[in-house]
Amino acid sequence: MTLRRTKIVATLGPATSSPERIAALIDAGMNVARLNFSHGTADEHRERARLVREIARDKGTHVALLGDLQGPKIRIARFTEGKIQLEIGDHFRLSTSHPLDDGNADIVGIDYPELVNDCRAGDELLLDDGRVVLRVDSVGKDEVRCTVTAGGPLSNHKGINRRGGGLSAAALTDKDRFDITVAAELQMEYVAVSFPRDAADMHLARKLLKDSESNAWLVAKIERAEAVADQATLDGLILASDAVMVARGDLGVEIGDAELVGIQKLIISRARKQNKVVITATQMMESMISSPLPTRAEVSDVANAALDYTDAVMLSAETAAGSFPVEAVQAMDRVCRGAEKHPTSQNSGHRLGQEFERCDESIALAAMYTGNHFPGVTAIISLTESGYTPLIMSRIRSHLPIFALSPNAETLGRVAMFRGVQGIQFNPVEITSSDVNQAAVNTLLDRGHVQAGDWVILTKGDVYNSRGGTNSMKLLHVGERLV
Repeated sequence: MTLRRTKIVATLGPATSSPERIAALIDAGMNVARLNFSHGTADEHRERARLVREIARDKGTHVALLGDLQGPKIRIARFTEGKIQLEIGDHFRLSTSHPLDDGNADIVGIDYPELVNDCRAGDELLLDDGRVVLRVDSVGKDEVRCTVTAGGPLSNHKGINRRGGGLSAAALTDKDRFDITVAAELQMEYVAVSFPRDAADMHLARKLLKDSESNAWLVAKIERAEAVADQATLDGLILASDAVMVARGDLGVEIGDAELVGIQKLIISRARKQNKVVITATQMMESMISSPLPTRAEVSDVANAALDYTDAVMLSAETAAGSFPVEAVQAMDRVCRGAEKHPTSQNSGHRLGQEFERCDESIALAAMYTGNHFPGVTAIISLTESGYTPLIMSRIRSHLPIFALSPNAETLGRVAMFRGVQGIQFNPVEITSSDVNQAAVNTLLDRGHVQAGDWVILTKGDVYNSRGGTNSMKLLHVGERLV
């Protein structure tokens, strides 16, 4: 079967905590397991991470772990009766001093004291991802007085956003700092930072990761209006990160649905141009929480993200708490494969006219352009220590699979997120140097990825165990004696 190029991130939760369910998700096509620190305990995350590692190893595959920090999600407190009903025209207050377990139809406590300083009369506050909308009438010492402009049910702990952004909560909370140490302990390949405003938030997160002795790649979740207010801010966030996530839930609430599609395409484009991994997320197959089949709109949503060349598409509640988690991954797999057959997903103009900055970058791009234009090439092989060469390769639109052969488990996990890249355990140090090319091709032959008569392109460095050392490319004819 043709390898799927677009990767699938599946969130683990109560519906997918058993060994049987995790094994089924991997068989269905999960490439990255997301552990959402907004829910569950550290011990629950440790157990899920252990199961993913063990089951993936037993299956001979590599599944990355993504730890998603909760961030400063601003929420209302609790209602005495669990929920209320708000109607258009009702007056409602958000209070920093009201008891946190005694909300009613007139007032509710909030966990964010700075709200009274961040709001002004005329602002719009969006509760529960915009399902309830409040207009700010006035701001007092310890409360924000509002009128309901879009009513509906409101239950405990729903989130608060301000239309246009502007809430000043710090991106990293004390809980996030603790969760970073858990991510480091579990050797997660990726850690996602929620609600970063600018590059400074990502620099702080990177320092905390380094202090915890973690090599995880940082993912900036683009979900604040401030992050996309201008291209300089967006580019700064992207450059300060190793990957970005188009977190469409809160972002859509803050900037409005009408702007969201264009912003999604912009983020994907800018991230890829800067050689960063990009994940498209939120409500991609939301109906599959309770339905065994996606809607046509969801199919189109996932397919268009794949056609835009996102590295990965993500499932949240669909797999964490839904009734059909395995079916959701299977559906996403089918849709991505279908989209990848379209010619527009195979033609690239990436970095034409730009100078290259590194030797390994030059080799990576040369390999991909050669593969796209030399008849008979069926695969790209990259012998890699760090995974940087296959990362650069994966920025190029192509129908060719990229095989990252590496001795490093950390690298093999990381490339599980890269579009079109499959990691395979391979240690060239254990092989006579004159036999390395043949051994690499044999690895693909044994797995059925190539056959006699195919051409493959192989890139490597003169010195093994050296990061950034890729400096050569060869065209190899499968079936001939290779040196």
